[in-house]
Amino acid sequence: AQSPNENLLVFRFLENPKNILGRILEDNDMLTDIEIAQQAKMLKITEVAAKLGITEDEIEPYGHYKAKLSEELFAKTKNDPDGKLILVTAINPTPAGEGKTTISVGLTEAMAKIGKKAVLALREPSLGPVFGIKGGAAGGGYAQVVPMEDINLHFTGDMHAITAANNLLCALLDNHMQQGNVLGIDQRRIMIDRCLDMNDRALRNIVIGMGGKVNGIPRQDGFRITVASEVMAILCLASDLADLKQRLSKILVAYTYDGKPVYAHDLGAEGAMTALLKDAVKPNLVQTLENNPAIMHGGPFANIAHGCNSIRATKLALKLGDYAITEAGFGSDLGAEKFFDIKCRFGGLKPSCVVLVATIRALKYNGGVPKTELTAENVEALEKGVVNLKTHIENMHKFGLPVVVAINRFHTDTDAEIEVIKRVCAELNTPVSLAEIFAKGGEGGTDLAQKVCDTIETAENNFHYLYDEKLSIKEKLDTIAKEIYRADGVIFTKQAEKALKEIEDLGFGGTPVCVAKTQYSLSDDPTKLGKPENFVITVRDLKLSAGAGFVVALTGDIMIMPGLPKAPAALKIDCDSNGNISGLF
Repeated sequence: AQSPNENLLVFRFLENPKNILGRILEDNDMLTDIEIAQQAKMLKITEVAAKLGITEDEIEPYGHYKAKLSEELFAKTKNDPDGKLILVTAINPTPAGEGKTTISVGLTEAMAKIGKKAVLALREPSLGPVFGIKGGAAGGGYAQVVPMEDINLHFTGDMHAITAANNLLCALLDNHMQQGNVLGIDQRRIMIDRCLDMNDRALRNIVIGMGGKVNGIPRQDGFRITVASEVMAILCLASDLADLKQRLSKILVAYTYDGKPVYAHDLGAEGAMTALLKDAVKPNLVQTLENNPAIMHGGPFANIAHGCNSIRATKLALKLGDYAITEAGFGSDLGAEKFFDIKCRFGGLKPSCVVLVATIRALKYNGGVPKTELTAENVEALEKGVVNLKTHIENMHKFGLPVVVAINRFHTDTDAEIEVIKRVCAELNTPVSLAEIFAKGGEGGTDLAQKVCDTIETAENNFHYLYDEKLSIKEKLDTIAKEIYRADGVIFTKQAEKALKEIEDLGFGGTPVCVAKTQYSLSDDPTKLGKPENFVITVRDLKLSAGAGFVVALTGDIMIMPGLPKAPAALKIDCDSNGNISGLF
């Protein structure tokens, strides 16, 4: 088997050889993720809400199968006790894939199988990856959230609202300079970018205002992808609409000719921006293939932003279920670190357990095996690559949290390879579960669910942040680099040193840091796999996100506006005359 679908076919064959062989002979095809999702028997969203004790008056339906959750629901559940918070994270991603969202969905379904009330809280997909490299982002196989097409394509319009609010601020800024520039804004020192929820490298660096005086003041500008915008971060960190408005007012937009900061409030922008976001701030309710509730809200990338769904969605999931299951983007060096040091810090959240997702083939890739040879047994390469898993386990223990390793199992995983994983996890006193969630849904994750519950009940939990907020920005970055990335230290370019001084002069030296770094390596070099040694992290620039409440450190050659690959996923996506979508993962 060379793909997840082929892997699924093998699992089905082992379970029922006659049926699956018959289907191969009759149909000569197999179900893709979107075909599985399209055959799902969904409940009306009112029925899904009722499972959580949510009335029809407490949801705002968007069609039959998705809805916004109202402010009345937040008020009703405000004093209810919180459930247990479970974070799903992973090793460094590889071309082999790890299946973190699939495990998150399947764990939720498995919790229901063992009689537990769990609520899933996920990020919303960005159109950039959907049409770029990754394709759809709603889980896979028999562990998906549905309606899959709606979720991946526009959903309830949150991404567009964020894009519009961000670009309204940019328009107001340029208009202010055009209409007399009373504030004395220096067009050479604009601190915000326009955004677009699409991969478009041609928009990274542009010139605007061309064509004469009536068309504005010419200046350099650029776009970032919507999920990397500060407005996205603010939406995900705001506690309510009032907090959202206050945070929007604090966005640093520019400097004046005499070096004074200009914020969104100085342009009078926060009111109109809030009006555009008044519905987007409400979390969205959907369901899994097994009709379990799932809340999806917000979608910042973890390699260029803070990588977590909204605080509002996670807190609501904690009120509505005995267990709230959420994920953080990419590997634990990015998503989980930011989840703990930014999201948990701002939201007052205390996780109960970390589920660390890995695949044996991805660990062999970290051990030097080419992608084309990952299905062949290679214990020697696994022994070399498993150091990546060990490092991520150790890193999660540094936050004082218990860890359960979830091996997203493939039929090519051999007994000898599985024994390597079991031995390594035992050495680190970490439970491990072989999950067959992709092929079996919740039933394939019951062992994982039980081990997670047992770990929460019995393991010691001394959750704490990695660094003290009072440390300087340089000290925070040094701590992250040495403790999480295992670097020898951090060096700053001249541009980064200049930006650092400006940020500290504005009084923001005591804020958390959000590192923009490659997801493929613990280092800032994507080619260094496993556990790199003898390297430093280079910070080339720093950006203040005053409204979000953190400083973004740009490392390596990370781009805040991704580009499309040579053969983008968009080329496989189609829609027939009846509106049926195909090719979406």
